[in-house]
Amino acid sequence: MRALTVALGLGLGIVGGAAHAQSNVQIYGILDYGIQYTNNNAGGRLIGGTSGVKQGSRWGFRGTEDLGGGLTAVFRLENGLNLGTGAAGQSGLEFGRTAYVGLSSAQYGTVTLGRQYDSVVDSVGAMITSMKTGGGNTAHMGDLDNFNNVKRVNNAIKYQSPTYNGLSGNAVYGMGGQTGDFTRNQIWSVGMNYKGGPIEFGAAYLNVRDPNQSFFTNTPTNVNGATTNNMTAYSVFSGYASAHTYQDIAAALNYTIGNLIIGVNYSNVQFQGLGNSTDGANPLRLRGTASFNTGEINLDYLLRPDIVLGAVYSLTHGSGVGSVGDANYHTLSLSYDYLLSKRTDVYLLGSYQIASGTESTGTSAKANIAALSPSTSNRQAFLEAGLRVKF
Repeated sequence: MRALTVALGLGLGIVGGAAHAQSNVQIYGILDYGIQYTNNNAGGRLIGGTSGVKQGSRWGFRGTEDLGGGLTAVFRLENGLNLGTGAAGQSGLEFGRTAYVGLSSAQYGTVTLGRQYDSVVDSVGAMITSMKTGGGNTAHMGDLDNFNNVKRVNNAIKYQSPTYNGLSGNAVYGMGGQTGDFTRNQIWSVGMNYKGGPIEFGAAYLNVRDPNQSFFTNTPTNVNGATTNNMTAYSVFSGYASAHTYQDIAAALNYTIGNLIIGVNYSNVQFQGLGNSTDGANPLRLRGTASFNTGEINLDYLLRPDIVLGAVYSLTHGSGVGSVGDANYHTLSLSYDYLLSKRTDVYLLGSYQIASGTESTGTSAKANIAALSPSTSNRQAFLEAGLRVKF
């Protein structure tokens, strides 16, 4: 009885302590749906509904608990969805966008564990137009540099530093988790940001081993298969599934003048060691390194407190192996955003793309605006009117 009494006392003490701790849990989301027109969608014109082009539709939970001594427990669970069909996003994963738990300190920074974004997304992607006003259709070819956060890192450890005089940094390590091979499917990245006055700057580096199986799929594997290709969605890089390493170097700079934000960004993406991995298809028997250099300039203008205008021009230049993969993609996008309230807006988006050269598959380059099916020619135009609600 004495032991039971002590145990009950301890248990009640723990519950009582938890009851006094300050905690906060929120349910949130974004619902985005539009009607689109595409002049060449796999060979024909298309008028139809589309979900999450302005901003990916999602819902989730996030929360904090004050642990005392300046330490806070944090978590987030975020599910992507197709608003038109109700289907889950990210290949049907329950919380495919984000799922993590961690500890945060205002003095020492935040450490989180789970499925998370890499440093390119956090340090550079957050600054570009596709993540702010332009929508996913303004992302670079196939979002090959991950500025538009299409890809995540599983089993990741992330550190985000506090901000000192406008400067902050972050680092991410994704454990490959493969028996007998510590580096297989390994992902790591580092990034930094600076914000002071009208200037905002971000830069990041990302390195991915066996990208076909660790990065270009929502369910990483370690299957040895020379016919496996998880990169078929975009022929601009689908021929590089046999790469041993994917490398991404990225930077962005924004400058604010009154109601106008002028932004420039750049990325260099390399698919290194083609043919050195048995984890991806290589029908053309490519060897060496293929690279993509992408430059962008963008403008965001607050015409009125309830109207935002945007314009983006980007050029992606591919340097392949031999005569395969040398291509150029020019994309121009415009956007109009009308805020009905703080949480609801209507918008109009438009993009036009011209391609030239030869793609990674050895065929003539086809226009393929991000988030759309490819054109059968070197040109493609897209227009969408939509509604977005945040909660």
